[in-house]
Amino acid sequence: MMVILGVDDATSSKELSRAVVKQLRAEETEVMVLHVLQPVGPAPPQMDPGYAPELEGQREYAHRLVEHTAKDLRGAGFKVSTQVKIGDIREVLIDTAADWHADLIVVGSHGKRGLQRFLLGGVAEFVARHAGCSVQIVRLPEKRPAGA
Repeated sequence: MMVILGVDDATSSKELSRAVVKQLRAEETEVMVLHVLQPVGPAPPQMDPGYAPELEGQREYAHRLVEHTAKDLRGAGFKVSTQVKIGDIREVLIDTAADWHADLIVVGSHGKRGLQRFLLGGVAEFVARHAGCSVQIVRLPEKRPAGA
């Protein structure tokens, strides 16, 4: 089985990798841990579509995040690869799954409702509706703003 594990932060990556370890057989599963950095706006037409200088400071964190998650999964016996990509999170998850011939996409949901969900776009819901493979949505604790 080929599984895309879409992670966005350290807390969600722990919960998502725990779900994979608990539910899938390591010897039959290959996992790609994927983190997507989403640009604030589209790149100017003369630039590469992946051009997003505002994300440079986040790349190191993203690589550490996917490698740490991969280490946990490898420790459980899974064959794991990692990727950090730039683009619309929803589209990159779906396109990567299609290109990699994934059987399953595992993503988290923080259970946002109302205006917050509308503004953030509901990544998990979009992926579930548009992916060409099965999608598992793992319920995550709601993120709290810093200082709350």
